[in-house]
Amino acid sequence: MDYELMMNGNVKIGQKAPDFEAITTFGKKTLEDYKGKWLVLFSHPGDFTPVCTTEFIAFSRAYTYFERLNTELLGLSIDSNSSHLAWVNDIYRRTGEMIPFPIIADRSGQIARKYGMIASDISTTATVRNVFIIDDKQIVRTILIYPMNVGRFIPEIIRIIQALQVADCSESSTPANWMPNQPVILPIPQTVKEMEQRIKSIEENKNGFSWYLSLKNIPEKCEKNAKKIN
Repeated sequence: MDYELMMNGNVKIGQKAPDFEAITTFGKKTLEDYKGKWLVLFSHPGDFTPVCTTEFIAFSRAYTYFERLNTELLGLSIDSNSSHLAWVNDIYRRTGEMIPFPIIADRSGQIARKYGMIASDISTTATVRNVFIIDDKQIVRTILIYPMNVGRFIPEIIRIIQALQVADCSESSTPANWMPNQPVILPIPQTVKEMEQRIKSIEENKNGFSWYLSLKNIPEKCEKNAKKIN
């Protein structure tokens, strides 16, 4: 059996996120602690490394934006808690940025393997740059994987959370290149009658490409999730 298939988890979009209990820079944390909030669980290859340092500074500076979306951040690597604390302190001393979210010390790699954060073709120990966006019901909604040498684009992670929240709230979908405050895609009609009604609506409102692709403005109840974050 392939080592990676045997040892790593097989987390999929739409499933409940695997539970965990972890030592972090903020004390013990479990997945249950985040119930009712969205969570960005992300892994990094190692403390005191250049790309990871830029990412943690960027996440720190964007933290208030995540908070506005009822979203928490949680980092992870296989480094020790002491290493995390020393790294956090070094970042603060050099930049004035105090990391405002916990970092898991996954020394055994148990959580990393449960979530499939280790790619054995690259390393059997270091976690690659994974991002798991988990919703307030603890369902995995998005999985992103970056290579070791490419840093994450934090505004895109924020945009994905906004898109997911708006799509959920409005019972719709978001089109390619969707940005906050832009229209969303209506569900596809399922019957001939619904199709005819949609065609008529498009003719009257000029709000679609065809019966299977039409748009609507974001409902007022969902606007708080779709505001541009400046």
